[in-house]
Amino acid sequence: MIRKFKKIDNFGIFKAFDWESELCDQSGHARNFQHINIIYGRNYSGKTTLSRIVRSLETGEISDKFERPSFSIELADGTCITQDTITAHNKKMRVFNEDFVRENLRFITNPDDNIEPFAILGDDNNKIEKKIEELETELGSKQVGNETGLYFQKSTANKKYTEAFESHKTAANGLDKKLGDKATDTKIGIKYKSERFGDQNYNIQKLKQDIEIVESSNYHSITDEQKAQYDELISEKALQAIAEFQIPILNFQDLVTQAENLVTKKVSESDKIEELVKSAVLNRWVNEGRPLHKDKRDKCAFCDNSISDSRWRELEKHFDKESEQLKKDIDGLIKKINTEQNLASSALSIEKPIFYSKFDEKLDKLGSTLKDAVSKYEESLNTLIRQLNFRKENILNQTSFEDPIDASENLLDVWRSYELLCTESNNFTSSLNDEQKKAKNALRLKEVSDYLITIGYKDQLSSINELKSKLDNAAQEKKRIEDEIKQKEELIASKKRELKDEEKGAKKVNEYLNNFFGHQFLTLEAKKEDIPGEESKQIRFEVIRDGKKAYHLSEGECSLLAFCYFLAKLDDVDTRNMKPIIWIDDPISSLDGNHIFFVYSLLHEEIISSGKFEQLFVSTHNLDFLKYLQRLEGSFLGQDAKLKNYQKAYFIIIRQDKAATIKPMPEYLKKYVTEFNYLFHQVLKCSRIEDIDDTNYITFYNFANNARKFFEIYLYYKYPDQGMTEETLKLFFGEERIPAVLTGRINNEYSHLCGVFERGARPVEVPEMQVAAKQIITRLQEDMEQFNALLKSVGESVAMETTC
Repeated sequence: MIRKFKKIDNFGIFKAFDWESELCDQSGHARNFQHINIIYGRNYSGKTTLSRIVRSLETGEISDKFERPSFSIELADGTCITQDTITAHNKKMRVFNEDFVRENLRFITNPDDNIEPFAILGDDNNKIEKKIEELETELGSKQVGNETGLYFQKSTANKKYTEAFESHKTAANGLDKKLGDKATDTKIGIKYKSERFGDQNYNIQKLKQDIEIVESSNYHSITDEQKAQYDELISEKALQAIAEFQIPILNFQDLVTQAENLVTKKVSESDKIEELVKSAVLNRWVNEGRPLHKDKRDKCAFCDNSISDSRWRELEKHFDKESEQLKKDIDGLIKKINTEQNLASSALSIEKPIFYSKFDEKLDKLGSTLKDAVSKYEESLNTLIRQLNFRKENILNQTSFEDPIDASENLLDVWRSYELLCTESNNFTSSLNDEQKKAKNALRLKEVSDYLITIGYKDQLSSINELKSKLDNAAQEKKRIEDEIKQKEELIASKKRELKDEEKGAKKVNEYLNNFFGHQFLTLEAKKEDIPGEESKQIRFEVIRDGKKAYHLSEGECSLLAFCYFLAKLDDVDTRNMKPIIWIDDPISSLDGNHIFFVYSLLHEEIISSGKFEQLFVSTHNLDFLKYLQRLEGSFLGQDAKLKNYQKAYFIIIRQDKAATIKPMPEYLKKYVTEFNYLFHQVLKCSRIEDIDDTNYITFYNFANNARKFFEIYLYYKYPDQGMTEETLKLFFGEERIPAVLTGRINNEYSHLCGVFERGARPVEVPEMQVAAKQIITRLQEDMEQFNALLKSVGESVAMETTC
């Protein structure tokens, strides 16, 4: 049996669900599934998702529409089934849900399609059974140690094959061990002598590749003299490759252009003070004194004369934005030039140790040339800086520009020369490496060739090939007998299928339709069709109405037919006498009250009373059906040969915002199963909540529909001649019209959106909901006898006086 869903995550609406934290009783112990399990949940709460988890254990597949789903199901023996082990259990599962209907009753979505057929054991056929008996005699007994017939031949062939396999394996493993030691042993292995043989990742696969080379007719072993030469060559040390030098991009011409524009830029002469224009020193002195006097002193700190407002206006016009901006531009360009100087001086630092010594002379010469080129380039840039500083000192006077010498190309030539030296050094390394690799390769092949002679490789290989030939012969004989046995077993299975009768499967469905539902207008018929190129017939089921294939079935008819089909399929040849774990998901969709009772009767008679199940799960969203499910009772014969009652467990699936959870079913829902009790409890909870959060917000979100349904039932029984109308709502609330109007708004707008599209896109106004809920409870408390009875029915404490 299934004990619990330990964990569920990323499976439909279930996110990070943990059984132990959600289903603990008052003593802190987790509740577990029993023989019969009743699950209640409103639509879209997650019932079908649970059924899909269990159905994955039946089909061995999980829909690829779930992203990284995970779950852990604990069985009664303590073992767990996860999303990765859905095919590794031995439980027989049978699940009825919309996926089962879609796969087996395809006509529901495609009227031109059929129903997947199934077979129930048919009438005896003496000829077929006699043929089966003959085939089984030829096969003999496969009891271990007492085999007969073909099974005895198979046993003998298996023993010979095992002996040949072990002999070949021993010889091959022995040779592989010697080769493996030569490849990777710490003492004699080539892998641990990479400085001589050139491969620190050497392994047995690479050794076998080398063996192919030395065993070929094209291979010629090196002489002792060549061996000594190669040993000297591989002792040479190679330098690491020099990293590629990235030649910087110089911006000399761009800097010259910008400097010329700033040095020769003309500043407007209007509104200038002539004395300051003529003297750059005086102009700078006045400009530096301005921020020391402006809005701080009325008199000049130097001459103690008053500074008039008109004089301040003259100074502001003289030191205008244009000249200030020119200064900022000059300062900005000087920073760029300084950056260029830093780039030129720091771009290259010659490190002789990373080069081979043969390049020392060239590097010394290049270092001197580099120093000179950097110095000249910096001097050219300094020429620009001097001219910019001069213009800054004479900001109001346009000056001439002197073109500096362009020393950038000389510096670039030095960098390019260094780049060529790096390439030459690296090429020299490559040449050295190539020669050393060739030497190490030759030494390694020589080592392999000598080792093969030492271990007598050719003789061992010849012996292994002989043993392989014996193994192949034993394998062929073993396969021949296995193929013959398989052919006869398949023939027996085919003959046994001839004993099965698909028509009985259709009749079983019709029996349920007629006997339990009195539905004589629809029947299921097994149709036989020829299979091209085969003698056997293909069986398919069709729904028939008035002798013709039925189309346009109502939702109720589809639901009835699907459920009867599922129950009948519990007697098919793959399920009969297997006592599966059965999961039935919401079987009464679109059925009226009478048919709901008949579904319950069918469950009780064909599953509970017959005892053809190991464990039963039934989920529903319908409170009337839940009331019937409480009556499911039965007994079974225990291992002690005594009758024992089936144990039942009740659960409820609750959707909290975007996630679902499983909880123990409340006592009132188990004992007083009417929608009226449930709706009253929802209104009561809405009236009592103080802080709104993600765990209880759904109570407010569903309040509109719950309140409307509550009034429909309550006012119908209070005013059976009118039911729920605007007048009866006013009567319910007495003279207080405001709550009635408010409640009417909630019932009409929030429960139906009333064509107001924008309201459906806005959050629910929680204060309105709670005000209405409290007014309803207050009105109900006027009849304390009835109110206390309602409280008891939903497991709440009795109220002795008005609390809202």
